[in-house]
Amino acid sequence: MSLADGRVRIRIFVDFWNFSLSARDIEPGFMMDWSNVGPSFSAEVAALVVPGQPYVYEAMHVYGSYDPHKTSDVKLKNWFLNTLDRMPGVHVTLAERQKKRGYPKCPHCQEEVMKCPSCEGDMRGTEEKGVDTKIVTDMISLAWIDAYDIALLVSADRDFVPVAEFLQTKGIKVIHGCFPPKGNELSRKCWGLLDLGALRETYRQIAKN
Repeated sequence: MSLADGRVRIRIFVDFWNFSLSARDIEPGFMMDWSNVGPSFSAEVAALVVPGQPYVYEAMHVYGSYDPHKTSDVKLKNWFLNTLDRMPGVHVTLAERQKKRGYPKCPHCQEEVMKCPSCEGDMRGTEEKGVDTKIVTDMISLAWIDAYDIALLVSADRDFVPVAEFLQTKGIKVIHGCFPPKGNELSRKCWGLLDLGALRETYRQIAKN
């Protein structure tokens, strides 16, 4: 249901790492202007779904993760909370990355390697836990309280296929924000797609002199 004045409401759901790394895959070193991501993407969604009709950018929900044991990630957490989360319309959800349960295996003998032979550090990497679930939960709960009409989902993860299909049975159009050909399976299940690689000039960070 749109607003009383006829404007459709657009919400954006962004898997931070999927989005950021995909952008840098097509252009190494690409820096984005996060203050313009929400407004520019909303305009593109409106032009795709309701061309010529009024719309409102309701909010952009950004989901990320960080490793609390890394100095660089502590700085990233501060940026998430003190810069990105304070931008108009932006809501940040963060999760701490968890140590993987298993250790890497030698490709020859398949023996688990628990410590680095050089520094004796733990060989387990970290992994993101709970971020996808939070995105799905928010998409459904916000739809349940009639908080938007159109969702832009920025991720290539096919695990979002069920929520895209479900929401569209309830009359909510889900647009896939992606970097083709990544995420083709999810794209096929969504109402439409935005090629974010082709649109990157709209959210490129302009270097200051």
